[in-house]
Amino acid sequence: MNRPDPDLRGPPIRLLFVCSGNTCRSPLAEVLSSRVASELGSLTVETRSAGTHTRPGLGASGGALRAARRHGLSLDEHSSSVLSKEVVEWADLIFAMSPGHLYGLRALGAEDKAVLLGAFATDEKLDGVDGEGDHLAVPDPFGEPDEVYEETFLTLEKYVELAMKRLVGGSGR
Repeated sequence: MNRPDPDLRGPPIRLLFVCSGNTCRSPLAEVLSSRVASELGSLTVETRSAGTHTRPGLGASGGALRAARRHGLSLDEHSSSVLSKEVVEWADLIFAMSPGHLYGLRALGAEDKAVLLGAFATDEKLDGVDGEGDHLAVPDPFGEPDEVYEETFLTLEKYVELAMKRLVGGSGR
């Protein structure tokens, strides 16, 4: 068996994914990160997702549910969470989907542990404020057709895989 001994992997890294409604991008990133961590085998993660402008208890959007299913993942049990100081404190590293989400995170004390997912994945140095990093944002597919959800999924898949590989390499923690 080529699986590492779980005791040798160290404590889990607590990852938080943040978007606006917590019904599309951040739940997709959450389930993708769990799958990629499992595939890599050398990284133990605990994951959560939250929204800056949502209410608790919403299910994943239909487009996100279908995109996840097309790729062998499930969001059937997803229930939205509101971004809070407590969940920010819980996280070791927080991945925001767009620069605007960083404002809310910093207001809750996230400071240096919050970063744009796309910037972390590509190792691009930027602070993500004042429009900087817009080119690395994950577009919001909410209300769009399934083709847009598919594009969003593929962007998330690329960024999450790169980010998780960077964490395994030790340069992100």
